[in-house]
Amino acid sequence: MIHKLADVQSQNIGEGTNIWQFCVVLPGAVIGENCNICAHCFIENDVRIGDNVTIKCGVQVWDGVEIGTNVFIGPQVSFANDKFPRSKDYNKPLLRTSILDGASIGAGAVIGPGVTIGRGAMIGAGAVVMNDVPDFTQVFTEIRTISRALPQAYAKSTKQESVKDTDLTLSESSVSVRGGGA
Repeated sequence: MIHKLADVQSQNIGEGTNIWQFCVVLPGAVIGENCNICAHCFIENDVRIGDNVTIKCGVQVWDGVEIGTNVFIGPQVSFANDKFPRSKDYNKPLLRTSILDGASIGAGAVIGPGVTIGRGAMIGAGAVVMNDVPDFTQVFTEIRTISRALPQAYAKSTKQESVKDTDLTLSESSVSVRGGGA
């Protein structure tokens, strides 16, 4: 099913694939069978997408990206294909990015140019991936430390009076909040 509000210029769309509203698929793209391309996605020309792939809303898949089978791409994932982008610079080769079979990429992750994400790998939401990820590994971005508490003047300047009496305690592995409140 291709939604009537999608702009699908490619003739290479597999059977059973759904492409939802406000998607643009350029003529050179190849999309496999039983895929689900959610709303507001853009798929450029030199893109190959395997079978049984889900691409959630707001994803742009640029030239040079190849996605294997049974892959999940979460909402707002960003792919890059150029380490040193410049406007109107078309004379250099773009880097190839590969997402291998069974990989999953969480919401808002950034996948750098030329990266290979291995089979069955799990990329957590918000991760920034600039190097290859081996098969069956996990990559997560997490806040390890909080740099500092904001001064009391900040609470007053943002009219968040309920914050002014809060005691924020910082350590390397945790944050605790005591007191305060409305």
